Amino acid sequence: KDKDRKMTEFWLISAPGEKTCQQTWEKLHAATTKNNNLSTNSKFNIPDLKVGTLDVLVGLSDELAKLDAFVEGVVKKVAQYMADVLEDSKDKVQENLLANGGKVLTMIYLSFEIEKSFKNYSSPLDTVPFLFVFKGVNQIDNDLKARASAYNNLKGNLQNLERKNAGSLLTRSLADIVKKEDFVLDSEYLVTLLVIVPK
Repeated sequence: KDKDRKMTEFWLISAPGEKTCQQTWEKLHAATTKNNNLSTNSKFNIPDLKVGTLDVLVGLSDELAKLDAFVEGVVKKVAQYMADVLEDSKDKVQENLLANGGKVLTMIYLSFEIEKSFKNYSSPLDTVPFLFVFKGVNQIDNDLKARASAYNNLKGNLQNLERKNAGSLLTRSLADIVKKEDFVLDSEYLVTLLVIVPK
């Protein structure tokens, strides 16, 4: 008897949506049970998703992959630039990569939780957390570009100044060597000439 007994199969299926869930159920029931007794159907209720349909979630998964790559790129850029700025103190890079004394991922999570407590997150997923993360990281990226540009300009000016000060007396400023008192000024007959004699 046990050999003749067949195991019952349970299928969990989804059907193309009609105007209402009840219409979908009736159409499925008519196609599989009413007319040809192919199966015994039971409803398996799933609560409505706050984000809409499953198609929306699939679309958001693609957006999440793009957002993930963007965030990772910005974080790596910040870390690399931090290492470049601390060129003489490479051993301090790790401690400077902490956010408020904690790991960056922890701080992002805490910040997100705090943000959630002040907003109604019953909105679609693509209009709230995605925008929250993207706007925040995009602002960090823009700030980094602005500060990097200012830093590079300052560094370039400093290098030019050091090059002039360390270069030949023919090209560098003599302001720290000679003073106004060393020159004969306002004379019709005398002219002060500076002569550079190599050692």
